[in-house]
Amino acid sequence: MTFPEKIGYRSWRQIAIAYGIIAGLGVFSALFRYFRMDGFTPTMHLTFTLSSLLGAIIIWETLRLINLALDRTYPYERSVIGRIVIQLLIGSLFGLFCRTLIYFFGEPHFPFQPDQLFLAVTWALWIIFPSGINLIFFAGYFFNQWKVGLLKAERLEREKAQVQFDTLKNQLNPHFLFNALTSLNSLIQNNPALATQFLQHLSKVYRYVLQHKEESMVSLQTELEFIRNYIFLAETRFDKALKIEVRVDDRYLDKRIVPVTLQVLLENAFKHNVAEPDRPLQITITTLNEYLVIRNNLQPRRIVETSNQIGLDNLKSLYGYLTSRPLSIEQTPTEFIVNVPLV
Repeated sequence: MTFPEKIGYRSWRQIAIAYGIIAGLGVFSALFRYFRMDGFTPTMHLTFTLSSLLGAIIIWETLRLINLALDRTYPYERSVIGRIVIQLLIGSLFGLFCRTLIYFFGEPHFPFQPDQLFLAVTWALWIIFPSGINLIFFAGYFFNQWKVGLLKAERLEREKAQVQFDTLKNQLNPHFLFNALTSLNSLIQNNPALATQFLQHLSKVYRYVLQHKEESMVSLQTELEFIRNYIFLAETRFDKALKIEVRVDDRYLDKRIVPVTLQVLLENAFKHNVAEPDRPLQITITTLNEYLVIRNNLQPRRIVETSNQIGLDNLKSLYGYLTSRPLSIEQTPTEFIVNVPLV
């Protein structure tokens, strides 16, 4: 524990700010007396300035310690209104106590005779000044609560997005498995050799998911090795109706990406577009300016069985927490483009 923490401050910076404000008030008070009050010698000015600074420090530290004591004995969680009322009341009573001491032990030594207006103003200020300090403590508490609330909400949203995407990742879409097994059944009868290759690639796809299901990110090179197996399955299934080209700059291979990002995006393209031998679905995977760019020609289906928009939304949310550069989606009259930030 650092020294500031031992005495109730968070850091040296917080101490510097507090005492900087006190020093500023002391300087203002000294200048006010110098220009507005006659009859003060330089010695008197110095004495009053030092005594004002000392008084301000005593009031600040006393009220700060009272604030810390109330945090333990009467926290805000018990009653916000009750805590504020009690703290303001204690502060005002302490201010009156200090002003009373000045009245009996300080005023007799003033180099001037205070008038009624001066007395009324100073008595009022000694009530207002502690209340102002307490308002600083209240503002600090509510600001911290606001920050904690924001961080908590952000953490919950991030965890929610991660859980949803993990579910998607672990399932690898039941339709994909169904289609893969259907294709495999047909290949076993018509092309046993290709069926063996198909099964090997299918096992590699699921091995990848099992090996990386606990990881939030993998290298782009690892993801590309996975997606090439997935592409083999897809091209075998669609035959000449699908063309996928991967052109990735080697300098980005060590960059990181969320596992199965490419599978989600390819599956989205399959679901929303027609793929026929005379109108093949063309997909390219490239890199540009620290982004992985996945684009496909638009051939919209009239009816989409099961939309994967939830997967895209979860993916977008997840990247929003992992990097300051967003995952962006663009659509032109002829293309659908997804830009995935490489971390």
